[in-house]
Amino acid sequence: MLKLYRHTDQLDPSSPLAIRGLSVSYGEKPALFSVDLTILPQSMTAIIGPNGAGKSTLLKAALGTVPRLSGQVSIFGRALASERHRIAYVPQRASVDWDFPADVRDVVLMGLYRQSGLLRRITRADEALAEDALARVGMQDFRHRQIGQLSGGQQQRVFLARALAQNADLYLLDEPFAGVDAATETAIIAVLKNLKEAGKTVVAVHHDLSTVADYFDHVAMINTRLIAQGDISTTFTPKNLEDTYGGRLMTAQIDRLREAGLH
Repeated sequence: MLKLYRHTDQLDPSSPLAIRGLSVSYGEKPALFSVDLTILPQSMTAIIGPNGAGKSTLLKAALGTVPRLSGQVSIFGRALASERHRIAYVPQRASVDWDFPADVRDVVLMGLYRQSGLLRRITRADEALAEDALARVGMQDFRHRQIGQLSGGQQQRVFLARALAQNADLYLLDEPFAGVDAATETAIIAVLKNLKEAGKTVVAVHHDLSTVADYFDHVAMINTRLIAQGDISTTFTPKNLEDTYGGRLMTAQIDRLREAGLH
């Protein structure tokens, strides 16, 4: 049985997302154990780690969509329930029912239901928000296309547009670059960097180690527990990578990272 850990440190009230002592278990198998994480305002943080390390679970537990065994989560220093409207979440594409009978515009408008309510009529202002979000990801010409008819990269852009339409302060993305083409990846990272420049905070589960230093300024390294977190320049190191991935990170990969200037 997983032993629970009670953490007594105060959560940082200035942090868009602060986690203390977070533990999650699927049955008898621990998914996360006593994770502490503090996300800095107006930052772009990559959450990295091997498959099955608990990266996606971390986001879901922070959002309250999977139960926590223990731990505390605060959003901008307050309880999740009172600040949920300040969060936009982009799930993994594999978790979405792409046969759902909705077109691109409808999917983006769904992102506004939290503010407008399911029963309130969509306004022209809502429609303008949706159109602007689609334009920001280059999908305005596909507004009436059924989502199942889109390519993987186009689907990811649509779900990013849905998040943009919410005008959130904290963006949580689960593998936003997985299975997309190079053009889509370039477009997505440009949008995310623009969000940061606008004062927003971005946290993304990421799997491509070769682009971590180019895309993000902070990193959290997870393998059931938190291995390291901090600025890319001091945290994204071969030593921390070895501690995080163990034998699953090939020596050749570490050598390439060292050649790229990591110490």
